[in-house]
Formats: sequence, structure tokens, C-alpha cells
Amino acid sequence: MTTFAIFGIDNNGVNTAINVLILVLVVVWLALVFWTYADARRRIEDPILVGCATLAALFPFVGTIVYMIVRPPEFADDVRLRELEMQAAEARLVQLDHQLCPHCDHPIQRDFLRCPNCLRKLKERCHSCGKPIEPTWKLCPFCEAETGVSPPSSARRRRRAEATAAAEGTQRPNR
Repeated sequence: MTTFAIFGIDNNGVNTAINVLILVLVVVWLALVFWTYADARRRIEDPILVGCATLAALFPFVGTIVYMIVRPPEFADDVRLRELEMQAAEARLVQLDHQLCPHCDHPIQRDFLRCPNCLRKLKERCHSCGKPIEPTWKLCPFCEAETGVSPPSSARRRRRAEATAAAEGTQRPNR
């Protein structure tokens, strides 16, 4: 019986070892082609370039090495995520200094006391340090001076609601 001799080797043991080595090299080459395709899909957005990278990988081992040299350094998803983070950071920076008036939607800055468009009072001035503070704050966060404004208690709100209901002619049940 004649055996298939690669490279003219007639020894069965050496011939089997060479056949196994060639099989391993072919499997590694096909795995590199698949890896190049999968990696190119994650790094490159253009499908034509992904196809070119995969075709280059069909040249045994050399194509994959060339692809590894010229491939983009980061994944396309990471690029998109970084761009979204940059847009969100820019939006936060814009929002830090500029807001909209709650009454007329005119752009105002955070430290405005009055809206320049509708002239409504937006914030109070601290009597101690002069910085703008919200009307509902009990003390100034800048100088720790008390503002003298206390929010209405729940009992006072309930009495006011009952008085309003009585004035309208309806009676609210007690809680």
C-alpha cells in the first residue's frame, strides 16, 4: 500500500507528524481570518473596509499581521461613547451658567436676581453677604446667615387649606 508522502518523506511517523502540523497551521490560519473579521467589525464602521481587512487576512499570516499594524487603536463603540460623554459634558457646562426663566423661558444666568425679560424676581439677595439665594432657603449657604424665611408648617398649610375650602363653601375632612 502506498502512502501519501509530503515532501517526499516515506516514513509513516514523520509523515503523520507533518500532516498534523499542516492541519494545525490551517486551523490557526482560519482562526486568524475569523479573528481579523470579528476585530475589524468592532473597530471599523465601513463594511467595505471590514471586507478588505478580511480579504487581506486570507493571505496566510501576513495579512493578519498587516491588519494588526494598520487597525484603528480603539473600538468603534468606545469612540461613540467618548463622543456622547463629550456632548453631555458640554451640555452640563452650558447648563451650569445658563438656565431658563421659569416664567417666560428667557435665558438667564444662575446668579440673576430678576429676569431681564419679564422682570420677575427669581432670587433674593442675602442681607449679610449680598449673594443671590433661593427664596425658600432658611440660611445663606455662602455666609451661613439666617434669612428669616421659614417654610410654612404642615399645620399652618392645613388650616389655610381648610379656610380656603370653607370660603368656597365646601368642608374638607380632617385628617
